[in-house]
Amino acid sequence: MPTPHQQFDAEALYRELLSRLRSGLEGVSDAAIVGIHSGGAWLAQRLAADLGLENRLGFIDVSFYRDDYAKKGLHPDVKPTHIPFNVDRAVIVLVDDVLHTGRTTRAAINVLFDYGRPARIMLAALADRAGRELPVAADFVGGHASLAPGQSLCLQRAADGTLSLTIEDDHA
Repeated sequence: MPTPHQQFDAEALYRELLSRLRSGLEGVSDAAIVGIHSGGAWLAQRLAADLGLENRLGFIDVSFYRDDYAKKGLHPDVKPTHIPFNVDRAVIVLVDDVLHTGRTTRAAINVLFDYGRPARIMLAALADRAGRELPVAADFVGGHASLAPGQSLCLQRAADGTLSLTIEDDHA
């Protein structure tokens, strides 16, 4: 079982995710990337640059769309949603750092539909840690992680943009 604060090679996971996305988006003419704040936004920004989709990049915050909002309460770091392109008929790659229960993905899809009707929504995640509570699966994933109950995967971004992914105890 992983130890607290164990690190994964987030850069290697990113390269794998980028490779899978490049392949999966071949021939797609109306692709756009939307990152979920905060870790997914960091990834989306970098993916958009690496895929030449900087003009088709958006960001969303799902805080008010979560079905567990009342339990979690308002976070002091709520970010604005910014989607500067037409969502209608676009192929959206929704990007999150870690796929776990599926609740963030469900909330993000609700946000997207407030902006229009995409032709398709595909999900990309740096890491899939399983533990789904909703029927959600990523189309593109950098890697998989098995964690003990009470542990979380936390993505960090250094000042130079380098990513790190750490396992942390929820009660640490």
